[in-house]
Order: sequence, then C-alpha cells, then structure tokens
Amino acid sequence: MKTHQYTIMVSADDIDALHHVNNVRYVQWVQDAAEAHWKSLATDTMKKQYLWVVLSHHIEYKGQAFLGDKVLVKTFVSRSKGVTSTRVVEMYHEEKGHLLVKAETNWCLLDAQSKRPTRMNDELISLFE
Repeated sequence: MKTHQYTIMVSADDIDALHHVNNVRYVQWVQDAAEAHWKSLATDTMKKQYLWVVLSHHIEYKGQAFLGDKVLVKTFVSRSKGVTSTRVVEMYHEEKGHLLVKAETNWCLLDAQSKRPTRMNDELISLFE
C-alpha cells in the first residue's frame, strides 16, 4: 500500500472552546488527506475522468492536539473493489508519537462527466497498492 504523509501545524483557527483541535477540523483533514493522496498519484487524465464522493466516515478520537502542535497525517487505501474504496487516515502527535485520530472512510468513484458510479479498473487500483 502506498502511504501518503505530511505534517500540519495546529493554528488558532483549528482550536475549539475546549482549547484543543475541533473535531470538525479533523474531518476536514481526513478529506484533505484523501485529496492530497489522489492528486499525488493520479495522472492528469485520471483527474479529469474521475471524481470521488464520500459514502461514510468512521472516526475514532484517541487523543488531543493543541495550538502549536505538529500533527503527522498518514493515509493509505486499504481496499478497492467495484466502485468503492476504503481509505484509512491516521493522525499522530508528531513530537510524542501518540495516535490522535484514526478514520476509515468509504469512497465511491464517479465518472466526471455522468456523475454516476464507475468501476475501478486495474490501473486505478494499482495506483494505491
């Protein structure tokens, strides 16, 4: 599995009333990680041909991040079959190494023109293996 990773510095805009990263922000980061991974692997033709939509999110909050913390984001596709793909996103406190969030998202591949689900071909599946 091809893993994509990068670091986010927690900013004031990420913080909620409890003075830690807002849960909604983690959901946005899950989405951002998927998009960044897709863009890093897909050809320009693939990007024009296909779109991805979320079918479901399952998120486990394991820890907290605070203003100024660095969050290491790792993502990979754990399964691709038919029109769906399952992506895992893990977020760690970069300095301490603690798992903060683990998300599993089911995505559906759409044809960009028709906006209808389309089966993944071998070329698409091999992008993430």
